[in-house]
Amino acid sequence: MKNTLLFLVTSLLLPCAAHAYEPAGTPPDWKMPMHEPGPYWKVLGDRLEAGFSDDADTYTWDIQAWYGGDRNRLWVKTEGEGEQGHSPEDAELQLLYGRMLAPFWDWQIGVRYDLEPNPSRTHLVLGLQGVIPYEFEFDGAVFISDEGVATARAELEYDLKITQRLILQPRLEVNAAFSADEQLGLGSGLNSTELGLRFRYELRREFAPYIGIAWEQLYGDTREIARSGGESGSLTSLVVGFRGWF
Repeated sequence: MKNTLLFLVTSLLLPCAAHAYEPAGTPPDWKMPMHEPGPYWKVLGDRLEAGFSDDADTYTWDIQAWYGGDRNRLWVKTEGEGEQGHSPEDAELQLLYGRMLAPFWDWQIGVRYDLEPNPSRTHLVLGLQGVIPYEFEFDGAVFISDEGVATARAELEYDLKITQRLILQPRLEVNAAFSADEQLGLGSGLNSTELGLRFRYELRREFAPYIGIAWEQLYGDTREIARSGGESGSLTSLVVGFRGWF
């Protein structure tokens, strides 16, 4: 009797267990609902903007791209700025290898070449880039030039959603030097900060025009060097631009 009961229960459960692993009404040739292994790539124009102030009208670009998988990536970054109608005053290009340190975080190593100003510099780059989920985006690096001058840069951004399409983004950038580079007008210590506030509207997720305000401030010896050259130690600008990626 016991064996007969066990046979009946097994006969009922085995077909149900087999069907549990079959796709629920999906064709047998459907792919698994997960991305196939990389490599992937992305190009992001984080800031492509024009600035307008009483002192000078400027332009700025900040673009980065990566290619690779979840753990290893090749990064290309370029940024610069200048006065409208003139060649860039600052322009740089970075080529980096990135390795995943933790979820959402990469450490990076590579080279940076300054196209402007003159004389140009080549730097070793040691960086860290990542996102605290639902919090700040961070991009920071230490640069050691071929002249032996070490500098550092840190950028923080935060996206605050007003609506599904309207986003307020505070942004802070800090630049410092561990020693002076008189040829480039850099003093040691804290060199400059830039605080910005930008409202962008996502016409599509990949394209978002924005308007905002940016305040730049020089400090210490860097400020004095700029003033001796007839430049202002601070600049407040209305900025207009767009952010896009593909």
